[in-house]
Amino acid sequence: MSSLAERYAYQLLEARAHSQTLEPLTAHAELSIADAYDISKSLDTIRIAEGETPLGRKLGFTNRRLWPKYGEKEAIHAPMWTTLFDSTVRFLDEPYTVQSLAGALQPRIEPEVVFKIGRTPAPDASLDELADCLEWMAHGIEIDVSPFPDWKFEAADAIAAFGLHGTLLVGEPRMLSSASRHHLGEVLANASVSLSCDGSLLGAGFGSNVLDSPLHAIWHLHQLLKTQPQFPPLQAGEIITTGSWTDAYPVLPGQTWVTAFSGLSLPGLSVSFV
Repeated sequence: MSSLAERYAYQLLEARAHSQTLEPLTAHAELSIADAYDISKSLDTIRIAEGETPLGRKLGFTNRRLWPKYGEKEAIHAPMWTTLFDSTVRFLDEPYTVQSLAGALQPRIEPEVVFKIGRTPAPDASLDELADCLEWMAHGIEIDVSPFPDWKFEAADAIAAFGLHGTLLVGEPRMLSSASRHHLGEVLANASVSLSCDGSLLGAGFGSNVLDSPLHAIWHLHQLLKTQPQFPPLQAGEIITTGSWTDAYPVLPGQTWVTAFSGLSLPGLSVSFV
């Protein structure tokens, strides 16, 4: 798959650079999930060679409620991940920001929780031990994009196409104490977030929608990476965005979107799109 993976990778990079749509890769070839991660690995190699810096990982499709809505031949039924690079991550100084949608193909918005790993977890780390490795958490808003018309694709297409990642906006980090880490999974599961556009509530969701808790999502990624030796395991210094608490909603220039949490000490964010 290596030479073919590289060819697909350049095709996807070209489409992204010129904001062009593509037919799903699976429309022309039988691509397995493993094949898709080979393409993702080729993308990482090319992007690093061109000067981009990996910052962490983006998890997608961790919200089980969304699985039946995506996938044409077969519904999405498992989470996926992709590498985050410095070129698509913005750390915000204020709870309000302006974000350009220039070049973003069919953008959609997702409210998430982002973590920074402060200490490299052991390969056999339990859920509690993994929580102890986290340095901070923050609210994140991810702008997902799709080069595939009408957001119609298979799981392998989504993985290969940068995990559908466009831009990640990261709010103010909140340091995690030993006490807060001890109950983190439960607190996150019981918290909720609302998502409004121009004053109208459009969506709401619980942390439990994200594989029962965003902390569980990180543990899932930690386990998955054991089966993918071509990728590095989780390491200290990485940021991990854990997936949407709500459905992904289309966004347009001129709109202002606002989030608010309940049961979680994270400030909401307000984003105006241009």
